[in-house]
Amino acid sequence: MYTREILPPIASPVSDGIPVLGTWNRAFEKVDLQEIRKPYGFPLPRFLKGYRIKEWQSFSANNDLYYMEALFCNLKLFMMAQVILYDKENEKKYIFRKIRLGAGWHLPVSLANSSVDSHLPRFFFRIHNWLDADTVKLDIHIEAAGKKPPLTVHLAYNLSSQSITPMVVSLTFTERRSMYAYKTLSPVSGDMVFNKKHISLDKENCSGVFCDYKGFFPYRMSTTICSATGFDDENRRFGFHIAENQTREINKNNENSLWLNGKNTPLPPVLITAPNNPESKWVIQDVEGMVDLTFTPKDQNKSGSKLFVTRVDFNIVLGYYNGMLINSAGEQIQIKNLLGIVEKLYLRV
Repeated sequence: MYTREILPPIASPVSDGIPVLGTWNRAFEKVDLQEIRKPYGFPLPRFLKGYRIKEWQSFSANNDLYYMEALFCNLKLFMMAQVILYDKENEKKYIFRKIRLGAGWHLPVSLANSSVDSHLPRFFFRIHNWLDADTVKLDIHIEAAGKKPPLTVHLAYNLSSQSITPMVVSLTFTERRSMYAYKTLSPVSGDMVFNKKHISLDKENCSGVFCDYKGFFPYRMSTTICSATGFDDENRRFGFHIAENQTREINKNNENSLWLNGKNTPLPPVLITAPNNPESKWVIQDVEGMVDLTFTPKDQNKSGSKLFVTRVDFNIVLGYYNGMLINSAGEQIQIKNLLGIVEKLYLRV
């Protein structure tokens, strides 16, 4: 069975100007990739080095009635805020997206006690990263537009270290160009106001995955992410967040993770394929026998934009996972018609 060394906590993924590689189970005190010396082999002014660092945070929330996925990106040339809400009862999907050129918000270098907010036209959000208080909070308000009703969301992610084990990784694309990720599964509480309805979210039956990313991602970046949360036959909370990207030494360290009742299992590298076409069944497998999943698309949304020499292609696929996962204790988790998401992102920026 696949295993990976979990390193003792450290303050930063950069030491003496060099990326520190590995997997941890506790957040860094600070993640400032500007501290890496000569990531491109020659000196760069600080503003140019900062321009090459892309960053985003993502949030999901899933219960019996609704599935929500929110993404907030700072890609330096432009920013994007996006919320996907799927009404399971009525089988309707709503996408709220706002893109703005230039800089405006910067995600913080610490998750201990920091915040970011943006008053984009008709689209407000505030993130309070507060690991010192074992929580992350997200507030969103989006005004009505066209046939889309207004949406207001207040979410709290319970990240108590007594019951939740996060995954923290530092991975490299080249010797001096690295990426960092913090991700964890959490009970989610809060409320939404949507379509003139007030919806309460109870942490007993609502789960979500919170992710924080920063990196010197390649000029041509390609990544595929598979994610879902649920409860098994014993009513234990579980979830997974699996990615296929361009990082090196993926067998030694990668960002693939499974949680069961708060405990994290680092997963091996996987291959994510759509053997026929993206509209048909996808296959997500490893060579260790720990990941054996299929994904059947239900609804897709493709979007993209071009600006001078830049390009963004974003494919969001809602669908159902089937198969099985195995955790570090050797327990097999059966996945049956579990609603989740696949995100395919291509950036040339």
